[in-house]
Order: sequence, then C-alpha cells, then structure tokens
Amino acid sequence: MPNLKIYVDETLWVERRTALTTALGPLRAMLCERLDVGIPACQLVLQPVTGLPDQPLVNAEISVLPRPERTSDFLEAFCRTLRDTLSEASGGAAIAVRCTTLDPLGYLAIK
Repeated sequence: MPNLKIYVDETLWVERRTALTTALGPLRAMLCERLDVGIPACQLVLQPVTGLPDQPLVNAEISVLPRPERTSDFLEAFCRTLRDTLSEASGGAAIAVRCTTLDPLGYLAIK
C-alpha cells in the first residue's frame, strides 16, 4: 500500500507536465519492486499546486504500511531514489520527499 502524492508547483507544471506524467509508470514499477507490493496496492497522483517561491518546486509525500524489512535505513534509501527519479523528470528542480509509516490498526482502504 504505497500512497504517493506528488505536488508540483504550477510554474514547473507548465513546462514539465509531460515528463512528470511519463515518469509515473516507472515510479510505480519502482514502488512495486522495492516495497514488494502489487500494482493494485499502489496509488500515485500528480497535483499542480501554488506554493511559496522559497519552497521546493516538487514535494512528494509517500505513506506506507510498516513491515520488518522497511527499516529507517531502507526507507531513507528508497526516498533518495524517489527524489533522484523526480529530480530527473522535473529537469533538476528542488525536490522534497516525506515518508510516513501508517499505523496498520488505524488504516482502512475501501476500493
């Protein structure tokens, strides 16, 4: 269950929308492989936003359910890969990645 929300400043969205949209497929494949989940478990979205000029132009927020193998070191390395992939798709823009592990007892998904 990785839930990835990618917020892209509208100034960057105008020029990099196609590249960012094209990156969604490879991003999902990376999520599935690295986090050992199937495609139906993934939810990825791109959202153009208006932000302050001193903030990163791309902000990725990912939520995952904990597993023993998803240690802090593992998640940090995973987020670095995610940041690098988004940086390439955004033409080298500043990227912020935030990762949250969810409480499995408090998580519910109805599809």
